[in-house]
This record gives sequence, structure tokens and C-alpha cells, in this order.
Amino acid sequence: NMKTYRRFFQLSAGILAVAGLVLMSGSPVFAQGVGELGGGIDKPNTNRAGTNGAAELLVPLTARYSALGGATTSVLSQMNGLEALYANPAGLTNNQSTSALFSRLQYVADIGVNYFGLAQRFGDNNLALTISAWDMGDIQRQTELNPEKSDATFRISFINVGLTFARTLTDRIAAGATLKIVNHTIDDLRANGVVFDAGMTYVVGETGLRLGVALKNIGNELVYSGIGLGRRVRLPDQPTDASVNTVQLESEGVQYPTLLNFGIAYEREMVAGASATLLGNFRSNSFEDDQFSGALELGFRNLLFVRGGYEYSRQNNETFFKGYSFGGGLQLEFAGTEINVDYSMVPTDYFGNIQFITVSAQL
Repeated sequence: NMKTYRRFFQLSAGILAVAGLVLMSGSPVFAQGVGELGGGIDKPNTNRAGTNGAAELLVPLTARYSALGGATTSVLSQMNGLEALYANPAGLTNNQSTSALFSRLQYVADIGVNYFGLAQRFGDNNLALTISAWDMGDIQRQTELNPEKSDATFRISFINVGLTFARTLTDRIAAGATLKIVNHTIDDLRANGVVFDAGMTYVVGETGLRLGVALKNIGNELVYSGIGLGRRVRLPDQPTDASVNTVQLESEGVQYPTLLNFGIAYEREMVAGASATLLGNFRSNSFEDDQFSGALELGFRNLLFVRGGYEYSRQNNETFFKGYSFGGGLQLEFAGTEINVDYSMVPTDYFGNIQFITVSAQL
């Protein structure tokens, strides 16, 4: 009805207003951007590409999201809430009771990522805790004084913890928000920060059409500190027999990769228990060109799923990603517990294929 439509667009306008306020405030979110939310297609933002921090926030963490090219802002009706919230926090409302999820990403250059989540529904509300941990292995140490590789190594650790709240506002509208704590450790350097996601979804009656909007990675700056920034120096005009001084360098803050997603999906039941879902997504990036993605998911008796997606931007030829992805999954039920096992693969140039496997359960 008209009241439901009005409420959806009021909430959507609220999310856009937040994006606009951050832009006008001079915060890093969309400053010097592409002309996001409008003219980005004509003004590629390549001059800022690669200058943001916390780039791991842009890396897909689950198989279904990856296979569909990141085009799940509108949230599929059969999607596990813990997987859906990555694209849009409102997607957590898909959780109907208690859910758990584990996902393993085998990224490039022997980098591995583990992603774990738990969710619980309380009436019209949902709460979820998610943790992602990056394993980059041992890296050979090279310093200014010893630039050659040696047997000495150091480690890098990225651990991000998310707390999501989502609420079903009506039978058609849902909204949610995620607070993410970002934690980086690079040898003897540390950085901690907080970012927010916010989003909502709208189901257009019984038409099979779904809409979604999500603003992600809203935050200030990520600043590194630690003893690794200390330097032992001799001050000008200091006697040669004087003790050496330790000077602590200041790290320049880096901005978070804020982005705004608009998504649409059309789900259709077909003959013999088959189903098809078409998805589209527009992403306005604060540090890169705008991106367009489309995807298709085919289902068979809610048991077997086949998926494929493609993501396009003007920078496609400047990355090692080919743009397309594909995968599949099984949805099983044992003693009232719904279990999903999904796999996806993303081909790349120069590196091997990026692979995901995700297992989720809903009681």
C-alpha cells in the first residue's frame, strides 16, 4: 500500500541523507570523490584508487555473495541471514531462529581468511556476532639496514569483529546496522578503528521484486602506532659522545573505503520446482570507479543451486580480477535444521583461482 511505499522511501532517504552529510562535513567518506550518487560514471576516480586503508573490508567473505558478483544488496529470500548481512545489515532479518555460519576463503598469494558468525532472533529483532580473521603466514623481514631477504620473519594479522542489529519493520520492510571493530597488527605496529554499515530492504508485494540500499564502512581514519615507528637518531650539533635519541614518528591516518550500494532482485518460481533469480547492483565507491554487477541464480527444488555473476567498472583492466564469478550450493534439512553448503570460484590473472566454501545452519 501507499503507506508502506512511503515508509520505505523515507528510510532510504535517511540513508542517503547520512551519505550526503558525511560528504558535506569534509569527512573522508566521499571527499574528492567521483561525483558519487550521480556523476561518477563521467569522472573516474582513479586518482584515489589504492589510497584507502582497511582494504580487507572490500573483500567478499562468503561463497554465495562471491558467486553472485556482490549483487546481493536486495537480499535473496532464501539467503542465510549471516551471509546476507555482509552486503546489507537488513538481510539479517532472514534469520528466523538461531543461525551459525563458517566460511573459508583461499585468497591470492597463499592468504587465507576465516569468517564465523552466530545470530539469534528475538521477536521482530535479530542480533548477530561475526568475526573475520586473515592469515598471511610468515613474511621474510627486510629492513633499511638489511634490505636483503633473511631467515627472520614477521606476521600480519587483520581481525575484524562485527555486531549487527536488524529489525523487521513491516511484512515488507526491514532495516539493520552493523558496528565493526577493525584491528590490524603488522609486526610491531598496531591500528584500531570503528566503522558502521546501515541498510534496508523492501519486498514489493507478491511480485517477486526485492529492493535494497546499503551504506558501508562509515568511519573516520585508521592510524598506526607502536614501537615500529621509533627511530634512533643523533640530533644536529650533538656531541659525538652523547647518547643516541629515540624519535617517535607519527603515522598518517588512512581513510576507510566507504561505499553506497543500490540493489534489485527478481525471483520467479518456474515449472517442476525450478526457480530463477535475476540480480542487479550499482555501487558508488569513494576511492574507485563506480561498479555495476549482475547475476543469475538457478534453483532446483530448493535443493541444488547454480550461480554466476559479473562485475564491471572502468578499472577492470587495471586489476588481476577477470570480473566474472560462478559457484553452486546445496540446501539440506536434517531434523528441522536447515543446512547450506556453498562453493564459489573467482578466476584471476597472474594468480590462481580465488575459492570460497561456506557452511551455514539455521535451527
